[in-house]
Amino acid sequence: MNQSETRATGYTTIGADVVHELEIKRSRFITYLRRVESEAAARELVAELRKSHFDARHHCTAFVLGADRDVQRSNDDGEPSGTAGAPMLEALTRRETHDGDSDLSDVVAVVVRYFGGVLLGAGGLVRAYSESVSAGLDRARLVRRQRMRLYDVVADMTIAPRLENDLRTSGHQVLGVDYAPGDDGQVQASVRVALADAADAEDAFSAYLASHTAGAASWRRGATEWVDL
Repeated sequence: MNQSETRATGYTTIGADVVHELEIKRSRFITYLRRVESEAAARELVAELRKSHFDARHHCTAFVLGADRDVQRSNDDGEPSGTAGAPMLEALTRRETHDGDSDLSDVVAVVVRYFGGVLLGAGGLVRAYSESVSAGLDRARLVRRQRMRLYDVVADMTIAPRLENDLRTSGHQVLGVDYAPGDDGQVQASVRVALADAADAEDAFSAYLASHTAGAASWRRGATEWVDL
C-alpha cells in the first residue's frame, strides 16, 4: 500500500532490537524483537536465528507491518496449532502503546524454544509464548511515527541560527540544517522542517514564518514521509 492510500496518520514501533529470555519448567524461551518494514526483512531474522540457534526445537514467529497494520502473519513452527504464533501475534497487536492505543507495527517477534523435557500442555504453551513476547515488549523503547510533510526553510546566515532555535523551541520538528551558496553567491541555510500532513498545517506555518522573520525567510514544500518523532 503506498502512502497516499494509507488511512493511518501515525503508529508506534520499536526503536531498537530486544532480546529477552524466560525459563518455564526447564524450557528456555528466547524472544527476539526487531523493527522491520517488509515481510522479507522479517523472514531474514527468522533465517538468522535458525542458523544461530540451529539446535533449538522451535523458532516461532509473528509480525505486524504497515501503518494500517494490514500485514499480520504468525507461525507455530511445529508447536501444536494455535499455541505459539497466534498468542505471539496477539501480544503484538493488543499491546497498548500510549493513551490506551494499540497501534504497534513494523515489528517481528521470534521466540526460540529449547525444550526442557517437561510438557506444558496447550494452555501452558499459549501462556509461555504470549508472556515471552510481552516481557520483551516491556523492555522495548517505543517510537512514535507520524506521516508528515517536509519543508525546506531558506534563510540568510544572519538569521538562520536564531530561526532554527526558534523553530525547535516552538515545538516544530526540525530534521536538520544544510548550508550552500545562494544565487548571489552568499551562503544560505536550509532548515528541514516536518509538519503534520494536515490541510491547515501549511497555512499556520507560513504565517509563523512571516511573523517571526518579517518575510526574510522563504519555504519550499517537499515530499510526504514517515518521520520518527
